[in-house]
Amino acid sequence: MIDRDIIATNYENAKKMYAAFGVDTDAVIERFKTLSVSVHCWQGDDIAGFEASDAASQNIVTGNYPGKARNPAELRRDMETALSMSPGAHKVNLHSIYAEPKKPETRDALTPEAFEGWIKWAKENGVGLDFNGSFFAHSMMKDGLSLSSPDKSVRDFWIRHAKACRKISAEMGKALGTTCVDNLWIPDGLKDTPASRTTFREYLVDSLDQIFEEKYDKKHTIDTLESKIFHIGAESFMTGSHEFYMGYALKNGVGICLDSGHFHPTEYIADKLSAIALFTDDILLHVSRGVHWDSDHVVIYNDELTNIMAELRRNELFGKVHIGLDYFDASLNRVGAWVIGIRATKRALLAALLEPTHLLVKAETEWNLTERLALMEEFKALPSAAVWDYACASAGIPVGSEWLQVLRKYEAEVQSKR
Repeated sequence: MIDRDIIATNYENAKKMYAAFGVDTDAVIERFKTLSVSVHCWQGDDIAGFEASDAASQNIVTGNYPGKARNPAELRRDMETALSMSPGAHKVNLHSIYAEPKKPETRDALTPEAFEGWIKWAKENGVGLDFNGSFFAHSMMKDGLSLSSPDKSVRDFWIRHAKACRKISAEMGKALGTTCVDNLWIPDGLKDTPASRTTFREYLVDSLDQIFEEKYDKKHTIDTLESKIFHIGAESFMTGSHEFYMGYALKNGVGICLDSGHFHPTEYIADKLSAIALFTDDILLHVSRGVHWDSDHVVIYNDELTNIMAELRRNELFGKVHIGLDYFDASLNRVGAWVIGIRATKRALLAALLEPTHLLVKAETEWNLTERLALMEEFKALPSAAVWDYACASAGIPVGSEWLQVLRKYEAEVQSKR
């Protein structure tokens, strides 16, 4: 166990160093506690859910690490363990396939009652909920298409599903007193080049118009649309491209979801945040890690992550941007994969909040570009790690690699017995 006296001493020294640049670390920590990160439930069971289905999934999960959650009780216990190892506020992001209906319900007929177990659990654990429709692993995914299918019966089924999900999301937000983000992502696309891209996109426009026809109180739920550059088996065309959804969302007052793994390998989303924020009220940020063309690796503390959080801080986008995680890795202990990603995201968030941004803005306003760049470089060396350790220790959260001891014990006593 890391000596708590050393942590306290390091924090006091860091506090003085930040104070020299006009930053109150105590105030930053208090603000940090109020900013939530939404944790995706599907890392815990390889996005299998609780729905009985033998349909092929459009999501490819690699690895077969033992001990994955097999039912709601195990998944929730795993999530509690993961959340207990990160400071600050949290939400939990659900897919509709994690429903627990009292009697079997088809996806297009799901009701809020099917999520009463999750709502009760969220209340008990002091977390909010976010939501997603599940447009995959279902017999009504015809030729890999859902809302943009040429088959009207297929489109109608998924339209009903999306409408049901919006109602569920609104009820979740109302029950918990938080805003539930309802995100819509579909894997619709084609392996080879279509003759008419417009035809599929016209179907999707019509589907979305019907889905968003009913209006909900934004205190309870907001809608976002998530694009992707390609999907396995749909390499040549994605109906819901970034440009398509951005155009639709801005025209119709819907929020945008940006996933950091859903763009070209050399394309980073930090710059996109402030650009889109000028024209929309809500942005959902899915923090993932793309490696070459694969988008769902466990989030780590790297340049892209720190740049994203710095962009949020420098442009004061907190409140407009909703931060969530989205990845799945079955080659690692699944709880450990959660913890690594949550802690990395929270550390980057705290480091961004600690930055003496006001000095950068001052230098830029005075057009002293040498000073701006010099300060950006010097600020990278400020002791944010000491503040992070203190934030963890003061909240009773494992410091440094201490959480691995908790994970080893949990794996030995719980996961290994599954």
